Amino acid sequence: MHVEDLLRLESLDLTLLWGEPPLLAREISGVTATDLEEPGRFLQPGEIVLSGLVWWSAADEEATADRFVAALRGAGAAALLAGEETHGRVPEVLVDACRRHGIALLSVPVHTSFRAITDTVYLRQWGDLSRRPAAASYALPENVRGELSRLLADGADPATLLTRAVAHLGTPPCYVLSATGRTIARTPTARALSAAEASRQLASALRVDPEASPYGQWFLHLPGAVEVPPRMLHEIAEVFAQYRQGSLRREAVAQAPARELLALAEAERSAAAPLAAALHACGLPERGPYTVMVMATGAEESTEADALREVLRHLADHRFVTARLAGGGTAAVIAGADAEVAAGADARGAAAGDTGAGAADSGSPGGSPGGSPGGVVAALKGLWPSLRACDEATLPYGGISAPAATPADLNGALVQARYALTAARRAEDPNLTAVDDLTTLEALLSGLPADVRTAFGIHALGPLADGSNPSHRMLLETLDTFLTHNGSWARTAEALHLHVNTVHYRIGRVELLTGRDLARLDHKLDLKAALLCR
Repeated sequence: MHVEDLLRLESLDLTLLWGEPPLLAREISGVTATDLEEPGRFLQPGEIVLSGLVWWSAADEEATADRFVAALRGAGAAALLAGEETHGRVPEVLVDACRRHGIALLSVPVHTSFRAITDTVYLRQWGDLSRRPAAASYALPENVRGELSRLLADGADPATLLTRAVAHLGTPPCYVLSATGRTIARTPTARALSAAEASRQLASALRVDPEASPYGQWFLHLPGAVEVPPRMLHEIAEVFAQYRQGSLRREAVAQAPARELLALAEAERSAAAPLAAALHACGLPERGPYTVMVMATGAEESTEADALREVLRHLADHRFVTARLAGGGTAAVIAGADAEVAAGADARGAAAGDTGAGAADSGSPGGSPGGSPGGVVAALKGLWPSLRACDEATLPYGGISAPAATPADLNGALVQARYALTAARRAEDPNLTAVDDLTTLEALLSGLPADVRTAFGIHALGPLADGSNPSHRMLLETLDTFLTHNGSWARTAEALHLHVNTVHYRIGRVELLTGRDLARLDHKLDLKAALLCR
């Protein structure tokens, strides 16, 4: 689809404010909606940019519009579609800036929604299932193919697509399942499956989109005894591949607000107004509680994001957004179930990063998991083995914060989640660690970065930190045993098969070399922490 194609659509009623023929002939690769003043880092080449111009006011200098358009030009944007609703018209300074930087500018009237433009672009890009070569061999009846094509174009949910796809077979039990056993869709005759039960069916199910990542894969499962030609199953799977790709494109539109929210959460001091605006743009409630989760897999960015979103989609009563962090790793802000109810039903599902969850089961016949903060952590930990099983080549580690009561607490929650992630990475097996799990000194220290642990150990132990010295290794063994036995001289001597006087001598040497007094509790704790940091 090209920029000029948008102008030909009477339903959109767009007006060209400036744009030379070569610019209007540019191909559109996608759509991004943004009201950031400098959105360049969130754009991809070839995208059209939708903006309500909230970032501009009549008092702004010409440089403000120039910076915005320059960012679009630098990112390779195909065109700017500016909404008229905020200011009643598109400012002339913006027209001039687009002319200077060579960016086609189209105005969007009040009665045309950005959603309508987005859907138009992506539906045109997906194409129509009925547009196949006439010589192609089909197994699905022609009327079924036509109906599925229309349903896709109309934005039908996965359950409707699946039910209509197998209706001519008598609507047998049929499922679309995710890589972790989440039920994305099922026919009315199919019983609810738990995530664990559904996961066991994946080995015999048909992959919907072979090019998807291991965590983003969908499966078509027909457990009944109905004889279905393999070619027909592949055609039905292709319908869901089309649906999935469309959902991913809609998600991409919502990524800019999510990145902005996480960027504000990373900042130590963020004003209340930008945080509230970012939460609203993401479709999240402006009141807590919130939970922050950070994941690292060692895989590429898109695969890591798929893993995080997939596990969070099991929390059917919670809304969330995910984005890549500037400091590394992928993070999610999760709104509590109670907060979401208070937010109302107008929060935007696309911003929540859910591909069709509105038509999906939670994967748990007894109801969706994770109604409380503690329930969220328990549910996610229970899902971790399924997540690990998706791809043996990656190791998913996760850290999750304590509940953040207000938007202002998101920065602290992100710090907690990162700390818990560091602790998870020190474990032998990939796992999800909650900051509330760090209830012992050893667990608390495990969340420190390795270089901080090493520095503390060297400083606290002094000369004893030199493990190459046999005498120092002997003293460290005595110190460790002494502290393990709560400072008991007799039990330490018994454990090491030494005379009590020898233990006294060695502990005296430890005190001399470290400058610590082991009769004091705080000094004992210092040295115990130093030993745990080795």
